[in-house]
Amino acid sequence: MALRVAISAFLSLVVAMGIGRFAFTPQIPLMINDQQLTLTSASLVAACNYLGYLCGSFDAMRARRYVELRLQIGIWAAVILTLLSAWVTTAEWHGVLRFLIGWASGWAMVLVAAWSNEQLFHHGRPGLSAAVFAGPGTGIFISGMLAVVLHSLGVNAAVAWQAYGLLSLILIALIARNLPRSGQMHRPETVPEPLVLNANLKRLVLSYSLAGCGYILPATFLSQMATTRFPGSLFAQFIWPIFGGAAVTGIVLGIITRHWSSSHIRLAWALWAQAFGVFAASILPGMSGLVLGAVLVGGGFLCVVQLSLLYGRELAPEHTRYLAGLLTTGYAIGQLLGPVLSSVSIRLTGGLEPALSVAGLGLLLAGALVWRRAT
Repeated sequence: MALRVAISAFLSLVVAMGIGRFAFTPQIPLMINDQQLTLTSASLVAACNYLGYLCGSFDAMRARRYVELRLQIGIWAAVILTLLSAWVTTAEWHGVLRFLIGWASGWAMVLVAAWSNEQLFHHGRPGLSAAVFAGPGTGIFISGMLAVVLHSLGVNAAVAWQAYGLLSLILIALIARNLPRSGQMHRPETVPEPLVLNANLKRLVLSYSLAGCGYILPATFLSQMATTRFPGSLFAQFIWPIFGGAAVTGIVLGIITRHWSSSHIRLAWALWAQAFGVFAASILPGMSGLVLGAVLVGGGFLCVVQLSLLYGRELAPEHTRYLAGLLTTGYAIGQLLGPVLSSVSIRLTGGLEPALSVAGLGLLLAGALVWRRAT
């Protein structure tokens, strides 16, 4: 039973996050080539996605009724809206769909994590929770490799969206019957005392918000940066699957090293690794900087998510879902700052490098905030 829950949660995050939410990144070059977007409008469309993610995660945090329905809708909406993206050709309508997909993925991320954590703890397999968080990275890797194939075939953006949507549909069809139905998610018999944000929790929420701002620029524009620097290069198309593969590898390394130190120390190191990755993508010349950036930012991406939620659970064990929603909301707010930074950077300098520098500094500060735990 525990393994079935873990696999179902894992594939749900593959679809809702790794494909539904992040397939937009390898699609940007195709959509710009099809004249559906410009680099500036791509930033605005991405912002719509982050705003939707903020709304969805905030709603999931506060939901008391229809929790399982939200989880189901979040996952299936990610599939359906990805398919619908194939028939949209304007930045305005892509913005609408990205907003809705963001909302759906916000529901899915918070509620799938809460459901799988509850079930795996109940069945005595809490260690599988970390493996569930490899889902988004696996989805990024799969969609990235699919993007390499699609780009090599010379298809347009619409055909690529259809391919992503069909893949999502197949994966969810495999596990749809295992997703929780009404009344199956745990609800406490007594309502805990309201969560009081002490110094450690405040620093964690601020750190996680900065992490959202810090990683989102490379996560959104790595593929476009590689295409711009190396037009026509097949190797440039592998940057995004490298990011996804590194994210999965980071989770595996996190599981292996889970006893090496406390969660907040490992979280700080993961954030600092991402910071150096952002600086590498911005400063180092050639393909080496982009590859190192993809490895370090991608490698820390899901580690930061998993370790932040773990640290939050250690600090407030009676408020797991609420705190997960609060952290995800902060993360989404941080992500919304990314398009603002990129738009200002492009307008003033014609490139993303200044915005990437600010993002890297934010990640350095995020690590410093959780390095020490107040007693």
